[in-house]
Amino acid sequence: MVIKVYIATSSGSTSIKKQQQDVMGFLAANKIVFEECDIAANEGNRKWMRENVPEEARPTTGNPLPPQIFNDSQYCGNYEAFFDAREDNAVYAFLGLTAPPGSKEAEALAKKAQQ
Repeated sequence: MVIKVYIATSSGSTSIKKQQQDVMGFLAANKIVFEECDIAANEGNRKWMRENVPEEARPTTGNPLPPQIFNDSQYCGNYEAFFDAREDNAVYAFLGLTAPPGSKEAEALAKKAQQ
C-alpha cells in the first residue's frame, strides 16, 4: 500500500501550498512512506484525482483542490479531514494503516481496548 498525496507544484494559492507542505511534512516526520503526485505537471494525475474523489467529498462547485490523499486507489480525504485526524491522534486509521507500537495513536487504541 502506498500513500499518494495529490499536490499542485505550481499553485498560486499560498493556502494550498501551506496545506500541501503540512501534509507532506507530517508524513515525512512520522516516517510514513508516501508518493507525491503532481496534478499541475501531469495531466494523467489531475484526471485520475478528479475522477476518484468520491461524490460526497467534492465541492459544490468546481473541481476538488489539492491536497487530496489516497491509500493506493482508496480515497482517504482532503486537507480538512487529514487535519481533523491529526488533531484526534488518528492519522494512521485515516490513512488505512496500522499505527506503529509506541505511537500516540497506538497507545490511545490500547487504552480503549482496556476499557
